[in-house]
Amino acid sequence: MPKIAQRIGFIAAIVLLGILSAFAQTSTWNIDPAHSTAQFTVRHLAISNVTGSFTKVTGSVVLDEKDITQSQVSASIDVNSIDTRVEARDKDLKSPHFFEVEKYPTIEFKSKQVVNSGGKLQLIGDLTIHGTTREVTLDVDGPTPALTDPWGNWRRGISATTAINRKDFNLTYNNLLKTGEAVVGDNVKIQIDAEIVKKK
Repeated sequence: MPKIAQRIGFIAAIVLLGILSAFAQTSTWNIDPAHSTAQFTVRHLAISNVTGSFTKVTGSVVLDEKDITQSQVSASIDVNSIDTRVEARDKDLKSPHFFEVEKYPTIEFKSKQVVNSGGKLQLIGDLTIHGTTREVTLDVDGPTPALTDPWGNWRRGISATTAINRKDFNLTYNNLLKTGEAVVGDNVKIQIDAEIVKKK
């Protein structure tokens, strides 16, 4: 009986070490809103690009150091933080013409899959805008190697880009010129730049 007990104890110890090892391979990082932004670019009058940004981005990254494809990302954007440098335009974008912020105050993203193709990462997940969810693919640069800031926090940088058609998210309002061209284009380029801080 003592030998059986020893064997059981040995097996249990191996299983426990395996579990602890698995936990050690993952770490949680929070998006730093003070050093993160989501930018967008859209065609205006079919002749030029107009850019804007959302300045309040929050979220987290569960990073698997051993297998990056097992990592998970979630992010939330405060639509009220939109900034196109023109107050009247920002007000219109927040109105029922576009984002309808009183009803849909946030943009949400939740990853479903991370793909590593030759060292280049793609993040596939659900993007929710204006109450509508669509699957999107983001091309990712990073995460950068971790470094410590002057206050002892571990930090990484990460950037991601994608393009969407705003009408896919029921952002359909538009005015047309006499030529038939839209005042605001349908295709929107998105770039997210974030600093992430390791959770203590």
